[in-house]
Amino acid sequence: MNRKNPQSNTFRPRLSLGPILYYWPADVVFRFYECIAQSQVDIVYLGETVCSKRRALKPDAWLQLAEMLVQAGKQVVLSTMTLLEASSEVSAMRKICSNDQYLVEANDMAAVQMMSGKRHFVTGPAVNIYNSRTLSVLAASGLKRWTLPVELSNQTLVSLHQDRPDGVETEVFVFGRLPLAYSARCFTARAHNLPKDDCQFRCLDYPDGLMLRTREDESFLVLNGIQTQSARTQNLIGEIDTFIDFQVDVLRISPQSKFTEQVIDTFHARITGDITSDDAANRLKKYTLSGECDGYWHGQPGMEVVGSCATGKDNARDCA
Repeated sequence: MNRKNPQSNTFRPRLSLGPILYYWPADVVFRFYECIAQSQVDIVYLGETVCSKRRALKPDAWLQLAEMLVQAGKQVVLSTMTLLEASSEVSAMRKICSNDQYLVEANDMAAVQMMSGKRHFVTGPAVNIYNSRTLSVLAASGLKRWTLPVELSNQTLVSLHQDRPDGVETEVFVFGRLPLAYSARCFTARAHNLPKDDCQFRCLDYPDGLMLRTREDESFLVLNGIQTQSARTQNLIGEIDTFIDFQVDVLRISPQSKFTEQVIDTFHARITGDITSDDAANRLKKYTLSGECDGYWHGQPGMEVVGSCATGKDNARDCA
């Protein structure tokens, strides 16, 4: 479905805010979403996707936030866990998938199977949609919107779009630390010599994850409980014109502990043409926590800087 900008009469992507990937206290989460309700984001994903031990918010609290965001004019999507390891997690996934009020983001194939043929759903970046055949199979099962896996390139997106089923929207992860892998082991607990079952909720100490550095003291990866993230922040602000040309429906921003609203404002201003690509790239450098990258999007190693981050710089390495 195309959206037209009445001023320029061109296709205009919507902005989404992905689920919070970190463990924040309940009061911080509520204040965060109160600010998001007043932001320019169109779609908000809610729920815990990383670790079921993170129970700062109960299901009713998530629904309370959802209602508040809907009243503010946002589309709310409830997200499921990415890695299911216990029957209690399967039960929680079933409850989310069976809700009849909100669209659901399936982050693993169990959730896809749960909703297949019953209702529309969205797939997150952890669901491996690598070819047009997979996209077609899921579309026949009820797929409404799919998110490009973060490790795939713009050329893969072009290939998939050539055979994209009618009525299926595309979403791209455009800003945030990249979710790279999930494991049964909790790396944050291990870093503190604690067992996973007695982690003492150490993730609360790292609102943007625990940075892992090399012996040369270079940032390498971020540990976020059972999730491993990129140390650098993917920033595709310089690709907005490409997204418009490709008619990518939704651009996803991943929450961080500070500056999320400013990041949203910058992307919105770039989409509407209120600022130039160079101005947007320079503005976002102030809001990026630990360097930038865009390698995967350009078919290169993910940690590299190829295009947008280097805007306005004599040497792309200045962005690292």
